[in-house]
Amino acid sequence: MGVAFSSLWNSLFGQKELKICILGLDNAGKTTLMYKMTLGAVVATAPTIGSNTETFEYKNLKFVLWDVGGQTSLRTSWAQYLTATNALIFVVDSNDRERVSLARAELHRIAADDNLARAPVLVWANKQDVRGAMTPSELSEALNLSAFRDRTWQIFGCSALTGKGLTAGLDWLATTLSNRT
Repeated sequence: MGVAFSSLWNSLFGQKELKICILGLDNAGKTTLMYKMTLGAVVATAPTIGSNTETFEYKNLKFVLWDVGGQTSLRTSWAQYLTATNALIFVVDSNDRERVSLARAELHRIAADDNLARAPVLVWANKQDVRGAMTPSELSEALNLSAFRDRTWQIFGCSALTGKGLTAGLDWLATTLSNRT
């Protein structure tokens, strides 16, 4: 009886799980960012083969984070993770000037997926702690974010290693998603 009541209570009044896909090129810092958000610490990571999933609560929202590998061979599978996605976090290595055009192409390709039609896009300009990193403004221009006229998006600078900038991005995401649910 207690289990049945608990299940009913949670289905009626429990927190809705919000699926967040974390995408970006390999070595952008997606996994490090995810664990900094969920564990509050930097953990040793290896290139993600497939995906990692973590759940955490933030501002009374329950985020289910899907960190998907960004290697060339894995990018073609990104679309299979997008079903029922509530938001996209796209992570960019702000210091990787050689691949910013590739990051732009991949972001625009995946943002065009029908499963993301209503999903807000948070772009994290990661590795802001590295000397010579592009600013969020420079990256916004390089990624052609102004082309996203019909969707909600925002770019924030951050450092997965120090945690700087994560709160601003998460606050924006939480506010944006709260206004939609």
